[in-house]
Amino acid sequence: MAKKKTRSKNRSLRLSELKKWAEDQTVRLAIGLFLCFAGLFLAGAFLSYLYHWRTDLSELSGSFSELLDPEHEVINLFGKLGAAVAHTLIYRGFGLASFCAVYLLIRLGSWAVLDRRAHLGRDIRYALYALGWGAVALSGFSISGFLPLGGMGGRNAYLFLTVQLGPVGVHFLIYGLLMVFLTLHFRWTLPKLRIALDALLSKIRKAPKGTEEDGKAEGNDTQEEDVVVEWEETEEKNEETEEATGSNISVEVEEPEQEPEVVEPSAKEEEADADDDLVIEIEETQQEEELDVRAHKKLIKEVGYYDPKLDLGSFKMPGLDLMKDYGNSNITIDQDELDSNKKRIVDTLAHYKIAIDKIKATIGPTVTLYEIIPAPGVRISKIKNLEDDIALSLSAEGIRIIAPIPGRGTIGIEVPNAKPKMVAMRTVLASEKFTKSDHALPIVIGKTISNETYVTDLAKMPHLLMAGATGQGKSVGLNVILTSLLYRKHPSEVKFVLVDPKKVELTLFNVIERHYLAEMPGNGEAIITDTTKVIHTLTSLCIEMDQRYELLKNAMVRNIKEYTTTCKERKLNPEEGHRYLPYIVLVVDEFADLIMTAGKEVETPIARLAQLARAIGIHLIIATQRPSVNVITGIIKANFPARIAFRVTSKIDSRTIMDAGGAERLIGKGDMLISLGNEAIRLQCAFVDTPEIEKLVEYIGAQRGYPTAYQLPEYEAEESSGASDIDPADRDAMFEEAARLIVIHQQGSASLLQRKLKLGYNRAGRIIDQLEAAGIIGPFEGSKARQVLVPDEISLEQILKPDA
Repeated sequence: MAKKKTRSKNRSLRLSELKKWAEDQTVRLAIGLFLCFAGLFLAGAFLSYLYHWRTDLSELSGSFSELLDPEHEVINLFGKLGAAVAHTLIYRGFGLASFCAVYLLIRLGSWAVLDRRAHLGRDIRYALYALGWGAVALSGFSISGFLPLGGMGGRNAYLFLTVQLGPVGVHFLIYGLLMVFLTLHFRWTLPKLRIALDALLSKIRKAPKGTEEDGKAEGNDTQEEDVVVEWEETEEKNEETEEATGSNISVEVEEPEQEPEVVEPSAKEEEADADDDLVIEIEETQQEEELDVRAHKKLIKEVGYYDPKLDLGSFKMPGLDLMKDYGNSNITIDQDELDSNKKRIVDTLAHYKIAIDKIKATIGPTVTLYEIIPAPGVRISKIKNLEDDIALSLSAEGIRIIAPIPGRGTIGIEVPNAKPKMVAMRTVLASEKFTKSDHALPIVIGKTISNETYVTDLAKMPHLLMAGATGQGKSVGLNVILTSLLYRKHPSEVKFVLVDPKKVELTLFNVIERHYLAEMPGNGEAIITDTTKVIHTLTSLCIEMDQRYELLKNAMVRNIKEYTTTCKERKLNPEEGHRYLPYIVLVVDEFADLIMTAGKEVETPIARLAQLARAIGIHLIIATQRPSVNVITGIIKANFPARIAFRVTSKIDSRTIMDAGGAERLIGKGDMLISLGNEAIRLQCAFVDTPEIEKLVEYIGAQRGYPTAYQLPEYEAEESSGASDIDPADRDAMFEEAARLIVIHQQGSASLLQRKLKLGYNRAGRIIDQLEAAGIIGPFEGSKARQVLVPDEISLEQILKPDA
């Protein structure tokens, strides 16, 4: 038994070593190049053999031992070896079907060199099928004085099948296999074949009649002949009109197939029949011009697709030279650190009698993931409860245990690196994963623990909530997202609505106002900082959303992607209000401040946009440094499935953001968790510095832009009916007492009146409106108390009794 176990272990070691050897990029390149050159060698040898096969056949009539005999000479391009290989595969083997081996070798070589795995298995199956089928099928034909088309192998197989099935049966088998192959490849079904047959028959029926049919239309068939001539003239006119206008006028001609019904003639009709000279005048109706598929394609070919980028056709996308180069970003492996951490993890678990079967390390830029497979019988919860003990033994901050890792069947222990590596913005922007992504709104955030660039699509999120404590990388994360979009999207494709209550974080982007920003008419500055303007802008975005949905309804499409495609194909009429719709991204840098100052006035339009705006291309990014339940409410969380959490101070804050713990164990400086509706992924956010942002926006701002920023719909705030519409005669009986109470306490709030005067909420609110109309207190200012405009009771008495 011990020997068998040793042998199985040795085999597994050999297989793992062979697998590592095969996965080596240099080895794969060498194998791929060898296969490609082998395919080219076969192609040259085969082609040369087809020209000189008689001479080479006489020289190589025996075995491969003749290759060493200097007396035998061949004319093949690749010498004796090429002639021998070609003679074996073509003459003795599969004939002309042997060229499938050339394709097979080159296809395998391209897979190894270029990693072109798409349809590899299908191509191999097709090549092998064509090799066998082609050898037998070609053997059914022969050319005098030429070698067997299917080779001797194919010829022998063909003769064997002929004896068993007969000459007719062989051809039934060959063509039957061909039909089976075509059916499987093109996915034919009976409905598809029926549709194709009907289309073919309709084309045959609509074909113009020839001279033979025209010649038969004589004698009593005058009426039918007139119809045919009229039809032909109409076709000629239609073709001339199509060439002149680029449109196709469809004319429907109904030819009677059955005899008309017999109807009793009226008196007027009898009189008309009696008069042979009376001619019925028929008014010709003009049919509306319609663009069919062919005419539409012709129009597109002549005019071209609508390109929204032509308004700024000279605009040049920014280059990587604007981003700072921080040097080599490759991960360096510190073997001593790995061994030390492994020993501490194993010793800590062993202290609690937890055995481990296997441990594996995945090194990232700032964090290393240690995956362990516990011995059978070990409870996962037991390891999860040792999170603090493992952190203590490793003397590291930011230990996080994932038990288990989804889809792997292992337990993960994330340990911060002793020497973390910075992820530069230039590095992630230059990654192939980002530059070749076909996302509608591609954003590159950073790198995962396995050092892979993390790219996602904002349009599919569809809205993003970012939260974290102060100084943990939230503002840098916003700049990374904006930079990603500026590097991939043209100014005509995306617009930003930037809200910055702190007035210092997003001001750099003022430079690109006429390229990428959107604003309300007469707003002054594109970066919105005033709370009142924020409310108006959000309401304006809701109006924009409703207008876009109306355009989608009229265009009979479901989302912005279908609408823009239809718009580019020039199928929408601009006179009906249709226009190209860019994506709009709303960015709020500090959401908590807005909630404190405006409350429901901000939360309601944001919740409405989050619920409805995805389909028409409006997406929201909201960031806050105060992840509390009165800021990130249930309505906000329900409509923001994509969330990013930077380091927070408590597990409660982590659960508020991510609905799970873990963010309190991050190490800061861009260390983050991202969740797109499923499990959380740990990333190291890319770093972009303020000078890099300045270079980027200055490069864009120096180019020609649009005359103004993208204009959102106008919105006029409803005037309050409080100040001038309240009649002094309708004042409450406790108005004067309430006014004196407000002036004495210098606090204009309804709650004060409720407590001191024992009033209900509605009555206290009405008295507050009356006090505002009388000029005693100021207007509503969100969550703040109203300002008391009367300094003392003497001044109040003058207001209450002006005649005294």
